[in-house]
Amino acid sequence: MPTYPESQYAIQIVGKDEFIVNDRKPIDPVGPHQMMLEVEACGICFSDTKLLHQFDSHPRKSEVIAGIDLEALAEIPGYRPGTQPTTPGHEPVARVVEVGEKVTHFKVGDRVLVQADWKHLRTAKSNGAFGYNFDGALEEFVVVDERCVVSPEGEEFLIHVSDGPSAAAVGLIEPWATVEGSYAWAERDHIADGGALLVVGEGSVDSLTAERAPASVERVEASVAALDALEGRTFDDIVAFTADPEVIEKASLLLGTRSVMCVVLNGGTISRKVSLDIGRVHYDFIRFCGTTGSDPAEGYAWIPANGDLRENDKCAFIGAAGPMGVMHTMRAVTSGVPGLSVVGTDLSDERLENLKKVVGPTAEKNGVPLEILNTSTSPLEYGYTYVTCLVPVPPLVSQAVDMCAEGAILNAFAGIPAGTFGDFDLQGIIERRIFMLGTSGSDVSDMRTVLRKIEAGIIDTTISLWAVTGMAGFGDAINAVMDRTSGGKIMVFPKLHDLGLTPVSELAEKFPEVAAKLENGLWTKASEEALLATAK
Repeated sequence: MPTYPESQYAIQIVGKDEFIVNDRKPIDPVGPHQMMLEVEACGICFSDTKLLHQFDSHPRKSEVIAGIDLEALAEIPGYRPGTQPTTPGHEPVARVVEVGEKVTHFKVGDRVLVQADWKHLRTAKSNGAFGYNFDGALEEFVVVDERCVVSPEGEEFLIHVSDGPSAAAVGLIEPWATVEGSYAWAERDHIADGGALLVVGEGSVDSLTAERAPASVERVEASVAALDALEGRTFDDIVAFTADPEVIEKASLLLGTRSVMCVVLNGGTISRKVSLDIGRVHYDFIRFCGTTGSDPAEGYAWIPANGDLRENDKCAFIGAAGPMGVMHTMRAVTSGVPGLSVVGTDLSDERLENLKKVVGPTAEKNGVPLEILNTSTSPLEYGYTYVTCLVPVPPLVSQAVDMCAEGAILNAFAGIPAGTFGDFDLQGIIERRIFMLGTSGSDVSDMRTVLRKIEAGIIDTTISLWAVTGMAGFGDAINAVMDRTSGGKIMVFPKLHDLGLTPVSELAEKFPEVAAKLENGLWTKASEEALLATAK
């Protein structure tokens, strides 16, 4: 039986916009189904700031209602739904140091990467998640339950990793995987089999139902009053035979999670921009398509299989110099897709210079044209076939539509809260067949894809690392993320209690013995070992 200290350092969110650094948090006991993880490192994510702001109103902070024997939840010491203080941190690498007698998938000594979305555990509007309604990794030791990290179908949410890469390199896989996931998500180009179909207005949907069988088909007239009568209900598909913007807006409110709305204009013209919930495009995976003609099948037909880059795409990454933007830009220039050209934008010359320094050599090596633009002086113009918006500002996503050429994909990657509306040129979206997508989080397959790329030397996740910190620097670190003053990702080493926020670029001044182990200015396992040695 391993021995632990009586207590540990931990970050705890205790209310909306309230956190503490608790240097006396008890270390939870390990039950029969549980295992103790000793945290090596954990990244700070912009999603952590959303939990900090929303706390118990965050959909992943609510109670688990399905996917596990609900009585078993009482046996899990780190289950923290509702107003209970919770430890954030969902981008960790950790070591299994103790297992309960009924644990079968993992053993002491395993080094693991955590996939935070435990999707078989359902909450009212989301899923159970490590670092949300279950304690996360911004603490020295964390207990997880095998019934949470292994689904009933056998999918494991702890991914085994080797001892080769540094903790920072492995911890950075999760944010890279969310990037990967935004391209890999399978889109639906037909009505949902067994779903609920709502038809608004007069028109035929025979072309949609000929090969697909919805569970129900409901028709209403194309009026706001008729749609008001459906308030509170949701549908898997909505086909709206109308160009009336008010009717379109009202109908869009009836979309369920992962639903599609097809607007059939039948020669009509939408008279103004339409207010759409851009937050739900990102978090609830709602999608919009349409046709200027009369056959709704033409609208579904131009939905792509997924959001991946295509041959000869002219790409623009808006906000490319931020932490996630660097990842998107690097993925593009290492994708191997023929004929790509890439433009990365930001409003800061300093951040853009860093983007050029980090991504430029790889782009040049791979023969991918890369242009760096400060859009405060050189705004983007029309003609891009792939646009990714990495800034969570609805008007920017709306403006991105105006830059999109025919057949473009618009990736609304930045996490804009559900319930946030923006005014969109839906007429232009339909005429030019612009597909607007958004995704939230990643799955195990995305993380394994990134892990393979690391092992194959295609990418080095540490290009995203801007700073390191211990527990003492968490406040400065989370503020840097919120204020967007960080030049990349921040990695927390919970064992380093007193280390303040330290940019990698300042290591030579503060910790020369650590800086000496960097390689071309990038983090290495040797530099990490030297940093950890400062605490001994």
